Amino acid sequence: MSLNWISRADRLSALPPYVFARLDELKARAREQGLDLIDLGMGNPDGSAPQPVIEAAIAALSNPQNHGYPPFEGTANFRHAITSWYQRRYNVDLDPDSEALPLLGSKEGLTHLSLAYVNPGDLVLVPSPAYPAHFRGPLIAGGKIHPLILKPERDWIIDVSAIPEEVARQAKILYFNYPNNPTTATAPREFFEEIVAFARHYEIMLVHDLCYAELAFDGYQPTSLLEIPGAKEIGVEFHTLSKTYNMAGWRVGFVVGNSDIIQGLRTLKTNLDYGIFAAIQTAAQTALELPDVYVHKVQERYTKRRDFLINGLAELGWNIPPSKATMYLWVPTPVGVSSTDFALYVLQNTGVVVTPGNAFGEGGEGYLRVSLIAECDRLGEALRRFKGAGISYQSEALVYPGS
Repeated sequence: MSLNWISRADRLSALPPYVFARLDELKARAREQGLDLIDLGMGNPDGSAPQPVIEAAIAALSNPQNHGYPPFEGTANFRHAITSWYQRRYNVDLDPDSEALPLLGSKEGLTHLSLAYVNPGDLVLVPSPAYPAHFRGPLIAGGKIHPLILKPERDWIIDVSAIPEEVARQAKILYFNYPNNPTTATAPREFFEEIVAFARHYEIMLVHDLCYAELAFDGYQPTSLLEIPGAKEIGVEFHTLSKTYNMAGWRVGFVVGNSDIIQGLRTLKTNLDYGIFAAIQTAAQTALELPDVYVHKVQERYTKRRDFLINGLAELGWNIPPSKATMYLWVPTPVGVSSTDFALYVLQNTGVVVTPGNAFGEGGEGYLRVSLIAECDRLGEALRRFKGAGISYQSEALVYPGS
């Protein structure tokens, strides 16, 4: 039966196509054609969650008290684990009762924060490129996006001095993310101090996405927004267990920071969901309490993959600086070829899935994001397929059949 008489809400028409959903369609079609795909497209960690986390979840499943509705604000034990983790990692003291809120993954929280605070027509500052939830959430809420174009000559760091005065005065929220997805950029503490001063001056809410806090290499330690004096007066910080603990499918994250901002998000969520299954919160608590040796092993795994793929791409002509954090490489595409066209060419000719940079906004055009979510043998196979397909990078342009 046709439902042409039912019109969709205007807010859906404001959304650009979700590239990851489109990639899923193309991947399914390629598999139907018998292609052996090497999927380096999404930030979906390979492997299972740590065994202690799995065992904690199994034990929690056996407790009938965990099978009812959880508290809206999350279990007290998980909230205490969150604030203890922040104290241990960043020497930041937080109130577990008012300054920490568990989430159904950080994407859910980032998007719902917009619904809690963005009115139609409100101006929101969002870097470009950026994780899609940073601009899609405000769009769903009816906000206007002012893109802050990130540039390689500034190492992909926001230039707050380039934001026009009239824009800064109108802005309500600024989303940002370091270590950065998709560019892998890291920002020094001085940048965080600068952006806090900027936001306090113009009375802008800061929303920092710290989902790659533990995926840092070569001795680098990411900065938490909440380490900066005055930041908690105007901002919140999001985190997820998806990346570090291989818990992407478990859907568990949290937000910390300003209690008033968090209360607004909590109020919205009480009308939308019942929170995270209590057994998963027990497992998440266990993850945050794991000894540091686990994190070090994760860091070593991604460092090995990073170095392997960078060296392999160098043999094909790419010069990729080693990333200090995240689980990606940010790889330039050929001059004059769109990110989408090249990503499709790679998929169709090699069976390797990568994400076009323009999926993250106009500032990502000219790049691909390659996820380090496969072991080195599969990464090596991807490199062999590139070579077999004649894909290589030169200083002037990328050379491949049909270019």
